[in-house]
Amino acid sequence: MAEELLYEGKAKRIYASERADQVVMEFKDDATALNGQKRATIEEKGIINRAFTVRLFRYLESERIPTHLLAEIDERRLLVRRLTMIGLEVVVRNRVAGSLATRTGLAEGTVLDRPVVEFYLKDDALGDPLLNDDHIRVLGMADEETVLRMRQMALRINRLLEEFFAARALILVDFKLEFGRTPTQEDGGVVLADEITPDTCRLWDRTTFEKFDKDRFRRDLGGVIEGYREAWKRVQQ
Repeated sequence: MAEELLYEGKAKRIYASERADQVVMEFKDDATALNGQKRATIEEKGIINRAFTVRLFRYLESERIPTHLLAEIDERRLLVRRLTMIGLEVVVRNRVAGSLATRTGLAEGTVLDRPVVEFYLKDDALGDPLLNDDHIRVLGMADEETVLRMRQMALRINRLLEEFFAARALILVDFKLEFGRTPTQEDGGVVLADEITPDTCRLWDRTTFEKFDKDRFRRDLGGVIEGYREAWKRVQQ
């Protein structure tokens, strides 16, 4: 019997599992940019992103960051906890790139004196707008305690990942996280979900500043899967 498709996004599909409190997450080869205006299929991307997510989530779990990851199924699929997702994207920035360069006029690559945490409404139709804490509360997305916990978790994850990537000659420029709520207050009620991959991180070589992430696709730099492979090669170390 075919698994019931619960949700399909730009890069993943979510299926029902045998248990109501678990779902299956499948990584696709589809690539999108510019709020879906640019699309392509990049063979092998889903395989790399699944492996990337497992490596980083297991590392974060070893540092007591709660995640939704339960088990590996195959090269494209994971079994994860079923959460009530918080409809926000949490972005942590260590250097200026992407929209931050556009909004501030600062040169790409400028090192920030401390990490910047941003919240975006996860809504393609609205262009995923930037929100502040007041907007989040007015929209009923999360209460003050939950926003604070997401911010604190994002900053801790940033410290851990910066060290992890630095040991592999990579600069973590910025990255996106998503969180979900547990049915109880287990893990403080907020758990890291979704993925951490070259789709959701900007990763530059420490010496040459070569990009090994989705910007190769966004900017038509070529060698997209080669960049992902290099990032994965280093992450395995």
